[in-house]
Amino acid sequence: MFARVAPHQKLQIVNAAREEGHFVAVTGDGINDAPALQAANIGVAMGKSGTDVAREAAELVISDDHFATITAGIEEGRIAYDNIRNVIYLLISTGFAEVVLVALALATGSPLPLLPVQLLWLNLVTNGIQDVALAFEPGDKEVIARPPRPPQEPIFNKLMIERTVVAALVMGVIGFALFKWALANGWSEPAARNALLLLMVLFENVHIFNCRSEVRSAFSRSPLKSPILMIGMLLAFSIHVSMLYLPFGNTLLGTEAVSIDNWLFIFTLSLPILVAMELHKLSWRMRGLG
Repeated sequence: MFARVAPHQKLQIVNAAREEGHFVAVTGDGINDAPALQAANIGVAMGKSGTDVAREAAELVISDDHFATITAGIEEGRIAYDNIRNVIYLLISTGFAEVVLVALALATGSPLPLLPVQLLWLNLVTNGIQDVALAFEPGDKEVIARPPRPPQEPIFNKLMIERTVVAALVMGVIGFALFKWALANGWSEPAARNALLLLMVLFENVHIFNCRSEVRSAFSRSPLKSPILMIGMLLAFSIHVSMLYLPFGNTLLGTEAVSIDNWLFIFTLSLPILVAMELHKLSWRMRGLG
């Protein structure tokens, strides 16, 4: 705590904190606050009572002069950052799973597991709708209570890399195993690709619940608290189901109707991604990293 400090002393305090590696925010309203406001990582000036000099020196101006507004802004910023990370994780992990699929096929001399148009369908339509919906996920209750992230921490930190690799390997290996099993049991290549495509869509629908939080269990949050996410997931899934049974979809994607038994079988194969990510989150928490 510092009291009765001169303008140059405020500046020294800010510089000392920044030299220690802290991300510094300074609030002020007067001319004497301007040097510290400008030197801080984020200068916050008061909009009502603040002077023109203070407002010009700051990066942020609080229109109502309430410190609670700053807290609310920090909370919204953290939620937005978390959602950006979650969307990136969803896109990268499912995309990497497709890379694993193709790599395994090339390594074993197998036919191409998914056609280019099917890969585009997964990335642009089914996954594209879901990632937009995931961006509206409400934040965790404790988002404002946790310590701030280091400013130099990249998006792809250790947690992001670990869980992306785990998720991609699970989805890619199971998907390739289904494709090989189908071919070995007399299925035609189009039928095997159709089953694999459905599995990848189901993977996306199950995996999106893993993506709602980096370290918290998927079962710790009710899906009813995220209506936009549920609508996006159901919309994407409904579009793909329609492509299974409509002639237009059969022609465009090479899809075909799936029997009830195969539906149940393929849906069961999509559940290990949920188990794998629950185990990874548990491991992360046990290591004291979450």
